[in-house]
Amino acid sequence: MDTLNIKHAYKEIFKSHDNPTLEKHIEKIIELDVYLPYSSTFFCITNTQNLSFEYISKNMKACLGIDNNDLKSLGMRYFWSRIHPDDLEIWLSALNELMKFTLKEISIEDRMRASYTWNYRFRDANDNYVNVIQNTTPLEFDSDNKPIIGLAHYTVLSHQIEMQICASAKLLNANNEYETIYFNNFSQKLLSDCISNRERDIIRLLILNYSSKTIGESLGITANTVDTHRRNILRKLNISSTGELIGMLKMNRNLI
Repeated sequence: MDTLNIKHAYKEIFKSHDNPTLEKHIEKIIELDVYLPYSSTFFCITNTQNLSFEYISKNMKACLGIDNNDLKSLGMRYFWSRIHPDDLEIWLSALNELMKFTLKEISIEDRMRASYTWNYRFRDANDNYVNVIQNTTPLEFDSDNKPIIGLAHYTVLSHQIEMQICASAKLLNANNEYETIYFNNFSQKLLSDCISNRERDIIRLLILNYSSKTIGESLGITANTVDTHRRNILRKLNISSTGELIGMLKMNRNLI
């Protein structure tokens, strides 16, 4: 798929007609960026209306070797051109499904509390492909309440880690814990379809070494209910222990 076709597909997914104000978001991000240490992550403010990066954090060049000014001046089409060719159509399909789910299943009031994650392979400045996990939180919406401005957080991982392309949507609950409301593995399945979104949240928190009590407090359920979910997870996946489950998934956290 060439860049022009990607542009048309992407614009259709995020079609909007407004001109949002970005200044207040960019000012806060710049203030924060000054104090953040260099790491394997960076973030941008993305504008799906004009396919641009309104701001790029200083870590981007350290992560990918690409000059911030080049990426900002050339925009999203340049970024797309560096995504692995085998991942492009799958990635667009994931975005399309996430957008359809948002408009159909997430209320207008809840969309500011949503967070979206997907992944792909990306060619860095040395022409090596690395894994990128992108998490985007909406900042601003058009008149149809479709997200068009987002804070995108990118985590760069080694190409040696084999990752399947997945997409998920999470919603921030009353306890400030993100709960999974949508998940789709667009490559070969690692976790079976019988695993529920609630069980995925519990697996994600188990990997962080949370106890059943802490998980229950985070998700607003009892520790006994968490233990029941844990037993069901092991039974469904035919795994004998939580330790075995965590070992299998630690290198593929984006899948849950």
